[in-house]
Amino acid sequence: MNSKFYHQERDAFFPLIFSAYIHGMNSIAMNTISIIDYQPEFRPHFERINKAWVEQYFSLEPFDIAQLENPQEHILDKGGYIIFAKENDQIFGTVALIPSKEVGSFEMIKMGVDPKGQGRGIGFLLGKAILDKAKSIGAKKVELFSSSKLVPAIHLYKKLGFREVEMGCGQYGRCNVKMEISL
Repeated sequence: MNSKFYHQERDAFFPLIFSAYIHGMNSIAMNTISIIDYQPEFRPHFERINKAWVEQYFSLEPFDIAQLENPQEHILDKGGYIIFAKENDQIFGTVALIPSKEVGSFEMIKMGVDPKGQGRGIGFLLGKAILDKAKSIGAKKVELFSSSKLVPAIHLYKKLGFREVEMGCGQYGRCNVKMEISL
């Protein structure tokens, strides 16, 4: 065996083992999260994941119900996109993107991660993926509306590069924070 090759392989593998040890993992699982586009069979997951977090902190508004129960009509047919985070056969998270009134601007909406998937970086992966999607379709800016009650969400958005901006006239009853990112 080539000694140089052995050391490179060992040196590359050691941090993985060390990381597993530090994080208390008994074994190294090589499961990966896949980011996938909307398919009609995923609609119940889009509804389930988003209704859970909205109902935990707020109450569903008419626009929520319309978007969650009929995303084809209220998001996709209006030029929007929906993606999901999937591991094996399980959907752990979702986020959508819809065109804003301003040309070249989109709104990130309906980001949610199933409680079983939280704390694994799934929200960050979804955020990066939807921002990449926005760039690929020529968006110049992405905005979002949130609530100061959702501290972990606000932290995630800042980690993705969003910055708080003037709220202006709010279109959502539960929102008191507006953020945007230039692409």
